[in-house]
Amino acid sequence: MTTTSLRLNMTGAEKDPEQRALRYRTAIDMAAYADRHGFTYVNVEEHHCAENGWLPSPLTMAAAIAARTDNINIGVMALLVSLYDPVRLAEDIAVIDLLSKGRLSFIAGLGYRKLEFQALNKPFEDRGAWMDHVLETLLKAWGNEPFEYRGELINVTPKPYSQPHPAFMVGGMSRPAARRAARFGLPFSPPTQNDELEAYYHQQLKKHGKQGFVVAPPADFSLIFVDPDPEAAWAEIGPCFLNEVQEYNSWSMSGLVRPMETQGTGVEAIRASGQYEILTPDVCRQRLHDDPERNMVLHPLAGGIPIDRAWQCIQLYTESVLNQFCELPDT
Repeated sequence: MTTTSLRLNMTGAEKDPEQRALRYRTAIDMAAYADRHGFTYVNVEEHHCAENGWLPSPLTMAAAIAARTDNINIGVMALLVSLYDPVRLAEDIAVIDLLSKGRLSFIAGLGYRKLEFQALNKPFEDRGAWMDHVLETLLKAWGNEPFEYRGELINVTPKPYSQPHPAFMVGGMSRPAARRAARFGLPFSPPTQNDELEAYYHQQLKKHGKQGFVVAPPADFSLIFVDPDPEAAWAEIGPCFLNEVQEYNSWSMSGLVRPMETQGTGVEAIRASGQYEILTPDVCRQRLHDDPERNMVLHPLAGGIPIDRAWQCIQLYTESVLNQFCELPDT
């Protein structure tokens, strides 16, 4: 089955508030369009204090998307759970899960930028222990029984639509992350394929008497923009990809190998990396023909891509690629 995802991370925010509002409202309109035209997922994500406006409120965005859609799955990739109060987080996720009738899922991320923890008044050095506390509390809060929390017996409501709880995985690219996922009996989602880490996760599952699985993007994962003339499109919107990459690269930490971190300083380096691609409809169709289960991830608003160009991308993909591979739901 063909899988198409729409990525909405809201990078490249305009200076003018009217234009910022328009971009956010357009993103919701695009999610509704994707829902009507057979896309599988719409994904949001979380970062704070980003110069280019990277989405800081993924749950608010997910709720807005849930209210405008009926079928599409809504993913938060990733939700930095170590930055939240766990009871409030359980409540918010349960409400979105109810609004969407179980279409919400998320990757629980630890976070690595000290600035984000300082800004949100959460312990950076103890973030691993705090994340354990959040995960434990979420699972208890979504259960049917009251539980003791900070010396009081509480029953968190409402209970989510999904049972036994909303779908989520533990993210990370380290052995502590794999151990955490296994200890809680949760699926593990590293950002890149790593056979050694996957084997270690399964060892830990066996140690704790748990069951689970690993979900990781393929080695050739890329973010896609669709255009009939890629050469001209690179000249036009390549700087928008650069906007996003420069922001992300500015968060680099010594000794931390991160996915989608591009070496080099210009548009040509980004293009050479293959992590961002501008493809013709013909190339997209050929990829799906060669691998029908491939997840095509469209990124039409990346780094401030003009809204009219973003709509051209998503509509061209729908009309010239997706309609040939998917039976669309009734609208």
